[in-house]
Amino acid sequence: MTRKQRRLAFALAGLASLGAATALVLVAAGDSLVYFYTPSEVVAKHVGPGRLLRIGGLVEQGSVVKDGTTVRFAITDLTERLAVSYTGILPDLFREGQGVVAEGRMEADGRFAASEVLAKHDEHYMPKEVVEALKKSGRWQEQEGKK
Repeated sequence: MTRKQRRLAFALAGLASLGAATALVLVAAGDSLVYFYTPSEVVAKHVGPGRLLRIGGLVEQGSVVKDGTTVRFAITDLTERLAVSYTGILPDLFREGQGVVAEGRMEADGRFAASEVLAKHDEHYMPKEVVEALKKSGRWQEQEGKK
């Protein structure tokens, strides 16, 4: 092999190693990524069962039903609604009409099984993603986001 061919082989081996390392990082990260969706996006994208994701929106008025430690409620972005079930203790600030983010998995029946529910932290707080989704849908009222 000439010197030029050795350099080329070394450069190609380096690029192949870099590509393999990048592929391994992307595969490993893909399993731990959790995507945020609004109810409208879940309906539009037909999110399949078993996929880990976060759903954000408002707790629909009149939708909260408690049965022991299991709570069923609906999250809405004022366009679409998504039925949610959660087993556990809800945050103290959880209530109807307030912003909420739930993390969990979609079920085969179209229901969202939440493993964690996060509620707003003060009277006027709403998650940034929920505010952006409400603004995009044209249903954001500016006084909702002000103190």
